[in-house]
Amino acid sequence: MKAIELKQVKKSFQDGSNTIEALKETNLAVHQGEFIAVIGPSGSGKSTFLTIAGGLQAPSEGQVLINGKPFSDKNEKERAKIRFQEIGFILQASNLIPFLTVQNQLVLVDKIRKEKHSDFSLFKELGIEKLINKYPEDLSGGERQRVAIARALYHNPSIILADEPTASLDTEKAFEVVKILAQETKQKNKATIMVTHDLRMTEFCDRVLVMKDGYLTAQK
Repeated sequence: MKAIELKQVKKSFQDGSNTIEALKETNLAVHQGEFIAVIGPSGSGKSTFLTIAGGLQAPSEGQVLINGKPFSDKNEKERAKIRFQEIGFILQASNLIPFLTVQNQLVLVDKIRKEKHSDFSLFKELGIEKLINKYPEDLSGGERQRVAIARALYHNPSIILADEPTASLDTEKAFEVVKILAQETKQKNKATIMVTHDLRMTEFCDRVLVMKDGYLTAQK
């Protein structure tokens, strides 16, 4: 099943009298259980692509579908609701809340969702069960990213969007994080899109796409 699909998606901006085409016509479908990487230089359109896929901004043209249903043509409030249910974001900086313990990072998700989930099995699964009472400042970079992955997966989204999740990590920790993403994608049947500069990380992916000058193409 197609978890996320971009159909004839474009994004342009006005810069004075000039029109900047940040994202040329893009067609992409990512299925459940599929892990894809998007590579490309800075300024190539990767971030624009990912924010449109995640509903953080709307395309100028075209449509994004989530699990076969229209997504991008919803208003911001509706997109936010769908995003919170179906999409887990993992960013370059873990973006953990500094004054909350590891466990309370997830408890906060329950409070926002106004439901009691409290399934902390992810901690053991990701090897961070001994960290639950620690604060972000007490964690290594790799540990913080593991917690960020746990938070992204906690509400069981169908789609994971990872924006340079290994950029601030050393090689060993970077491989560790991407292996976890690949494992979670396969075992839990997620659709995962990872934007990365590090070509070494793509060995764990099912497909590698290249973004250049706003065009998304398959790696040759």
